[in-house]
Amino acid sequence: MTLYALGINHQTAPVALRERVAFGDAAVPAALAQLRELPGVREVALLSTCNRTELYALADGDGRRLADWLATHPRDHGDDSHAAYDLHAYLYRHAGDAAVRHLFRVACGLDSLVLGEPQILGQVKQAWAMARSAGTLGGELDRLFQHAFVTAKRARTETRIGSSPVSVASLAVRLAQESFARPADSVVLLVGAGETIELTARHLSQARVKRLLVANRTFSHAQELAARYGAVALPLDELERHLFLADIVFSATASQSPILTRPQIAHALSLRKRRPMLLMDLAVPRDIAADVAELEDAFVYTVDDLDRVVEHNRRSRSEAAQDAEAIIDLQVSRYAEALAFGARNAPLKRLRAHGEATRAELLARARQQLAGGQDPHAVIDQLAHALTNRLLHAPTAAMREAVSSGNLDFLRSFDELLPPEPRDADAADPAP
Repeated sequence: MTLYALGINHQTAPVALRERVAFGDAAVPAALAQLRELPGVREVALLSTCNRTELYALADGDGRRLADWLATHPRDHGDDSHAAYDLHAYLYRHAGDAAVRHLFRVACGLDSLVLGEPQILGQVKQAWAMARSAGTLGGELDRLFQHAFVTAKRARTETRIGSSPVSVASLAVRLAQESFARPADSVVLLVGAGETIELTARHLSQARVKRLLVANRTFSHAQELAARYGAVALPLDELERHLFLADIVFSATASQSPILTRPQIAHALSLRKRRPMLLMDLAVPRDIAADVAELEDAFVYTVDDLDRVVEHNRRSRSEAAQDAEAIIDLQVSRYAEALAFGARNAPLKRLRAHGEATRAELLARARQQLAGGQDPHAVIDQLAHALTNRLLHAPTAAMREAVSSGNLDFLRSFDELLPPEPRDADAADPAP
């Protein structure tokens, strides 16, 4: 069995491809079940965020079946634009220690669009929890993820990689502040009510946004968010009626199809009399239809367009990132040592498990005999005799085989395991 990590992320694939293999929470259990049924796959977890879709698996072979599964499970957009993409060309594949290192880097935020961003650790924990609930997380992947959580905690407490946390939401707001539509002078519409929109609302509040609107499919969630930040809540089905009011739109939902379409934005722009709109699409799959960017007065940004702001973040955290990489190197080595130690202890664990199973079986039989009124002394004598025979059967057979085959090395090793022979009373030192 080999540990594999494979997938695509913001560094290897554009958002147009990432959104096709993005899995919403509701789709993950079925996907995990399919992956677990692949020949040779023993354990598997699926991590899907706006910037990555990754599989972590313990499997036989070279991992090709996992890659083929991911490549043949693009989300259907109702068109054939994905035909231009061969997912295999965008996949990265890691095995063994390299797979361990990749997960540790992901959990620490070193593989994120925003270096050190804190949300990714929560997303990794969610992937672990969903795999555990689906029954596809075994002992080895569980230990791996637990070690990743410890590594991420150390990296954040022992380096400055997590200082002054920066998120995609904060970078998007910063980009808006540097644009033609500064939040302090603008009406801002938030679409969604999840963590990313919550963070966006917080940063907009700090930027003293002129007016804030919140639209969400679950209206009560929009009301809760609006109450916290002095905004106006809107049902999602009323979005189109109020869209023309927005100078800036931030959208981040879990929708599997666009929330905002070209006709909707075109209509809003006509009502605005050519006043431009800034649209920040922070979702994957995208909330804003790709052809909206073709409209003359619509300025659309996706998570892939944040590089200019992100570069400053990378430079400012480069030293902390180096320190975090050193911690990861150490933790990868320790994880490998733990696995090797576990492998060496496997025979001892099997021996103890055999002993415990034998004890439990014979003890249960003895209790039944006692409950049936049999003589306690006879039951105890029989229990001791049966337990001795069961526990000594396998080593006795192995010793006989070694004697008959002349395996002296085995006999010497076995002899070292035996207790010293009792001293003969006749051979004891004579009394003075």
